[in-house]
Amino acid sequence: MRYFLAAVFILILDQSTKWLIVKNMSLYESIPVIDGFFHITSHRNPGAAFGILKHQQWLFITVTIFVIAIILYYLWQLKNERPWMSFSFALILGGAIGNLIDRIQTGEVVDFLDFRFGDYHFPIFNVADSAIVVGVCILVLITLLSPSAESNEKLSEAGDS
Repeated sequence: MRYFLAAVFILILDQSTKWLIVKNMSLYESIPVIDGFFHITSHRNPGAAFGILKHQQWLFITVTIFVIAIILYYLWQLKNERPWMSFSFALILGGAIGNLIDRIQTGEVVDFLDFRFGDYHFPIFNVADSAIVVGVCILVLITLLSPSAESNEKLSEAGDS
């Protein structure tokens, strides 16, 4: 249950920050927080990450609903037995629902976190995107650092000899 609360927290944080941007800033307006490095910039993305597949809303909505269903299934199956995996799924779930709400309501996602590194301007993103990326990174780390089922079987067989 606590992992669903984490997902709800991400969803509320994502939607409230997007609401603040939409209500208080003009589109493309940019406010320097750390000039030349971090700005709050009102932006809309009708595509996926980095603006790819623009205006393919039904594809994004369908895929996102499918992903949400899979994550809910896994969260239900895990039943708090693997806390880091459950936490990573909760982050992904909250982010996915946050961006899904935007796509359904307006056909585009509100982005506003704008980082610049010298001449490189990183694509603008939002809280939901951040939660999804962190959740996926945790999943990758878990996968890389956890012994596989095959390795566990070999260890078990070696111990039985």
